[in-house]
Amino acid sequence: MNDKAHIVVRDVHKVFKSDERSVVALQDIQLSIPAGQFVCLLGPSGCGKSTLLNAIAGFSLPSSGSITTQGVEVTAPGPDRGMVFQEYALFPWMTVEKNIGFGLEIKGMEPAAIQTRVAELMHKLGLYDFRNRYPKDLSGGMRQRVAIARVLALDSPTLLMDEPFGALDALTRRNLQDELLRIWAELKKTIIFVTHSIEEAIYLADRIVVMTYRPGTIKRDMLVDLPRLRDPASSEFNALKRELGQLVMEEQQRHHNDEMKMALVD
Repeated sequence: MNDKAHIVVRDVHKVFKSDERSVVALQDIQLSIPAGQFVCLLGPSGCGKSTLLNAIAGFSLPSSGSITTQGVEVTAPGPDRGMVFQEYALFPWMTVEKNIGFGLEIKGMEPAAIQTRVAELMHKLGLYDFRNRYPKDLSGGMRQRVAIARVLALDSPTLLMDEPFGALDALTRRNLQDELLRIWAELKKTIIFVTHSIEEAIYLADRIVVMTYRPGTIKRDMLVDLPRLRDPASSEFNALKRELGQLVMEEQQRHHNDEMKMALVD
């Protein structure tokens, strides 16, 4: 464990309690992520990927253990961690330009500086010609570009992304993956990216953290030693895909077995 890493997750447990029972969502999570690394959290539904991401974001604190970013303990959401959701979370009454600049207005930045920063990001993400459109007039891919631009506007050193391309068609998804890789290479952000897709994780990540079905623990933590841009048709890519597929299917089967047991009890 490197205490000087950009993000350090130490001995993290998360328990959700209700009147009827307690569910252990995360158990003994240990992660050390250096600045600028692109990390994918991979695993079946119920493995705690989003729970861990939300804990790093400060939306839901661990039941025990600690998370630090740049040496400061996470106790709440902060401007050093920008979050991109699958659902876009745009303001429907604001134009593209206004959505992207909203966070900068809240921070009190001068209007001229906001205009410059927003225009730069709109050009970077191919949004400038759509600057006066409203979210309802945009495709899913364009909405997600706006959501990413809004987070980038705040210049957070860390981007937390919860299945941001999960609802998109295959072609749009690949285009946005390539856009994200270009932005990451240019801006040197630290990215933690949740996905169910093994191919997406291999295509994007420096490092893939495979999580177990509940309680969520780290099953495998591997570096992806493939040159960029990666070819999903290559033998090396597909060998890694088979290896990861086996790991994820083991957890998927465990999930299925647990559901069958619960059904028999009911």
